[in-house]
Amino acid sequence: MTEAQNRHRASQYVLLAMLWLTLLVLVVKVWAGWAVHSLSLLAEAMHTLIEGFSTVLSLITLTSSYRGSVRGHGREWGLELGGHDIPEAIVALVLVALLGFSGCNLVVMSVRALAATIQPTIVLDAVQMSWQLAQLVGVVIAISFCLATFARYEARVLENASLRFHANYILQDAWLTVLVLVGLAGVGQGYGWLDPLLALLLVATMVANCWRTLNWQLPLLVRQTAIAPEALAQTIHQVEGITHCYKLRSYGVVGRLVFVEMHLVLHPECFGIARSIAERVEGAIRDRYGPVQAVIHIDRDRP
Repeated sequence: MTEAQNRHRASQYVLLAMLWLTLLVLVVKVWAGWAVHSLSLLAEAMHTLIEGFSTVLSLITLTSSYRGSVRGHGREWGLELGGHDIPEAIVALVLVALLGFSGCNLVVMSVRALAATIQPTIVLDAVQMSWQLAQLVGVVIAISFCLATFARYEARVLENASLRFHANYILQDAWLTVLVLVGLAGVGQGYGWLDPLLALLLVATMVANCWRTLNWQLPLLVRQTAIAPEALAQTIHQVEGITHCYKLRSYGVVGRLVFVEMHLVLHPECFGIARSIAERVEGAIRDRYGPVQAVIHIDRDRP
């Protein structure tokens, strides 16, 4: 198994672990927010939901972009591209619809809760934060910080921009949870307006974070040429042992993440080191254009 394949598989495992822990954190936040009638905790859970959907998008890309490896002459290095834009677009639409519905409901309930603090005649369920639930939220915060630290380390080791993005988002989510916990402590001191006010602020922040996440995932949702085939060919021919390259395709955003597919014809004496040549080609493209996931077909004969 090659170094590139090892990095891919390791990235997939890390994203899976992040997804399961993110779902666990989401369930705890929703349950705790519902149990104590905290609108701010429910609004903060929406930020965790965004991270979960973003992780799913990254996993779909990894799973559908890599399905095989170099097995010999005329076979593949990496896996075939294509055909995974529809499920990713569906996931994005579901995310926007769910966040829109939940956000509107939270805004309405927060406005009513603020009105209740001004007009005592309006009776709503009061926030009931207990010491046990505060400890539970504290554990969730600790898990988030540990997960962000782990993801940052793996992003540096695996040279994976997607993991780095997720790590930064998880870290931001953890600090927002700290803010909510401080606000709930203030509610316990008699400042009941803090909870709905924080909920409104978090819903507004959620809109900005949702846009930032979709913008980051844009390379997965848009199929447009990222690198001119002529420029790719020039970079590829810098690697020794390649006699011809053709069917060059790329999409994504240069500097953020680019998916590349190509067919290479090697010098007959270089078939034995096809794996090494494919790795050097991917490295050359990465050095020039930033993060890249390459699909390289090694062919015996020139078309």
